[in-house]
Amino acid sequence: MNLLHSNDTLGKYPDSWYAATAKHLDPFPILKGAKKYDVCIVGAGYTGLSTALHLSKLGYSVAVLEAHRVGFGASGRNGGQLGAGQRVSQDELVSYLGEKHAHNLWLLAKDAVNTVKEIIKTNKIDCHLKPGVATLGFNSKEVKGLHQYAEYLEKKYNYDGLEKLDHKVCSAICGSEKYKGGILDMNAAHLHPLRFVFGLAKAAIQAGADIFEKSEVTSLLPGKVNRTLTNSGEIQSEFVVLGCNGYLGNLEQKVAAKVMPINNFIVATEPLGDRAKSVLAKDIAVADTKFVVNYFRLSDDQRLLFGGGENYSYKFPTNITSTVLKPMLEIFPHLSNVKIDYAWGGTLGITMNRMPYFCRVTDTILSVSGFSGHGLGTATHAGKLLSLAINGQQDGFNTMANIPIKSFPGGAKFKSPLLILAMSWYALRDRLGI
Repeated sequence: MNLLHSNDTLGKYPDSWYAATAKHLDPFPILKGAKKYDVCIVGAGYTGLSTALHLSKLGYSVAVLEAHRVGFGASGRNGGQLGAGQRVSQDELVSYLGEKHAHNLWLLAKDAVNTVKEIIKTNKIDCHLKPGVATLGFNSKEVKGLHQYAEYLEKKYNYDGLEKLDHKVCSAICGSEKYKGGILDMNAAHLHPLRFVFGLAKAAIQAGADIFEKSEVTSLLPGKVNRTLTNSGEIQSEFVVLGCNGYLGNLEQKVAAKVMPINNFIVATEPLGDRAKSVLAKDIAVADTKFVVNYFRLSDDQRLLFGGGENYSYKFPTNITSTVLKPMLEIFPHLSNVKIDYAWGGTLGITMNRMPYFCRVTDTILSVSGFSGHGLGTATHAGKLLSLAINGQQDGFNTMANIPIKSFPGGAKFKSPLLILAMSWYALRDRLGI
């Protein structure tokens, strides 16, 4: 079974609020026949399109192959949070990678946020970019830990973007009794992810890249000239970039062993009008401290966009709305009578330690995936690092590639059942509050 076709119709965007509120691009052609380029990129999400944009600006001829449509996968379906830092906290990175490596990762993460903002500004992408992402905790112990982390970042990295929220300030911002405080980062941001990915695609095309849609890659034949094959054509290129994340399948076994696809789900309520202030009094995004994270924000038309719940099978649940309503109503019980207008799911890629997997499959085939829910900034920035690596500037790519990423136990056949067991344990811990 292939995740590219398990839950979606070929070439059709999911019925999401994002798809309903973005101006869709005209279809790009299907690849037919054999064509030659300097670089072939597989996947037209943040990684693929950012790589295409940056390489085209460097003078490379670039083709992007997409099995469905531009932004079809997680890039067009996610929570829209442009988080600061890496997916794993800095103190954890220091503990197992050392001071120097962790510091370099901090600098790359900072550049990731700036890169996204600069792309939006330079290309005049209308994607509702707004500052502010809060992390909120459920008890005094979690809040204390978040406050100590803010102090750690300020002292160690001179990071002054974090505001510590006590219970009173937190309650004034977020209308849920569940949260007892947290931290607010106004350097982080949130946006409309599908509008952003469409803007990336237009920028890449204007820079000279070619995009081919409904052109699923069926095999990759490495060689002095790499051959990337679809059902109706092939690209011959010196370099290949794999930007497939959770949709890689078995196209490259080395990557598949270390990146696990999982599904996550979001709902959009009806417009809340004056009731929106009972959810968020400030136009920020929120993520909480649960292992299976709840994340939410208000849309520009005052809907609650709430993400929560995961599954680890090829199929989405039959009723996505009920899957997400359970955690949503735990956080906002006063919204029990609110109508849900949209519910959708998406597939992302995770790694064992939740850090992205940068690797060289061969000297001329590079892959980046496994963003583990932190992909908006990291995946877009990956395109910049990939383009620099292909152009001979290896430092940034190597800093990411030198993060040790373990293979999932059990191999391709058993890693999914083992992951389900592990995730079920963490979900139980969330429910018990331990």
